Amino acid sequence: MAADREAVRARLLALGFDEVRFAEVGPGFGAGLRAWLDAGYQADMHWMDRTVEKRADPGLVQPGARSVIMLGVNYLPPKTAGAGSSTGTPRPLWARYALHADYHDTIKEGLVQAGRVLEELCGVTRADYRYYVDTGPVSERGWAARSGLGFIGKNSMMISRRHGNWLFLAEVLTTVAFAADEPVTPAAAGRETEPGLLCGKCTRCLDACPTQALPRPGVVDARRCISYQTIENKGIIPRELRAGIGNHLYGCDVCLEVCPWNRFAQAGRRVLLAARYDLADLTLRDVLELTPERFAEVFRKTAIKRVKLAGLLRNACVVAGNTAAHDCLDVLARLAAHTSPVVRAHAVWAVRRLGADEALATARAGETDALVLAEYAAELAPV
Repeated sequence: MAADREAVRARLLALGFDEVRFAEVGPGFGAGLRAWLDAGYQADMHWMDRTVEKRADPGLVQPGARSVIMLGVNYLPPKTAGAGSSTGTPRPLWARYALHADYHDTIKEGLVQAGRVLEELCGVTRADYRYYVDTGPVSERGWAARSGLGFIGKNSMMISRRHGNWLFLAEVLTTVAFAADEPVTPAAAGRETEPGLLCGKCTRCLDACPTQALPRPGVVDARRCISYQTIENKGIIPRELRAGIGNHLYGCDVCLEVCPWNRFAQAGRRVLLAARYDLADLTLRDVLELTPERFAEVFRKTAIKRVKLAGLLRNACVVAGNTAAHDCLDVLARLAAHTSPVVRAHAVWAVRRLGADEALATARAGETDALVLAEYAAELAPV
């Protein structure tokens, strides 16, 4: 069945989506993904290995799929939002996207309404479409590039000429046939997913990465990526990467921030987002002193809750060690006796990095557990 593309686009824009683009279903992007997986760049995100076939063939996700509707939501905050508090030491940094209520939930509300628009305008049923926001087995950036929503930058991110690097991506796979939108430029036809298509000779993102996680244009080695280490990794952050994490408490925007295409970006409408810019006002000590109850209260309905309290404390210990947070030494020493072995290990590292071995004496007093003693032995190696 054919459909009025522009009527659907207008209705979806009215729902709060900042970009609405259409692509015809065709060969997917399995080859590039397989090469990335074969190189081991996925770290321990093994769920990606299990979804390769579906990512290569949208028909395995939505039977009979003929079109992909790519949707973008601009999450760039106003310049004065999320500035954080002013202190004598560098404030902890949160990825910009995290300073909102969980986008999976708020954007999903728009996707539900988008489905109803398809039912109304195209005469389909719920069986004729499936939607996702950053959760399904769909190569979102590939389809976004094919639809002309933007292009894949050398930082591997989807870059919009209107919104820069600051778009959440969502999509609707449907059996409805829509005419495809044009690529970002006529010269891009057939080359839409080529990394750096409109980057020219610029390599700012590759050069700026604090942990050298971009081995070549368009490729991210998750094993070295700050976002992976502070969010997806549930265990020990490799010692050789900790200094590069700097004051990034949750996620990292460095390879996005340095992109020249951001000069065109304006703050988003936030129709499908709920700001939590107050999180940027938390001090490092505030985070280090979080209790389970306080963690649940502060981060309720945010994406940050996914790292759980132990993960956030681990990250905060690394930030403390990197930012000479001597004013937090007392709480770091207490965390060196935390119930979580992951928190203990990073707290010991932070205290050692601050040159305050004596602060561990109280935390270590009376410790007899062999595992704990082994952790101390490992973390007391040269920092």
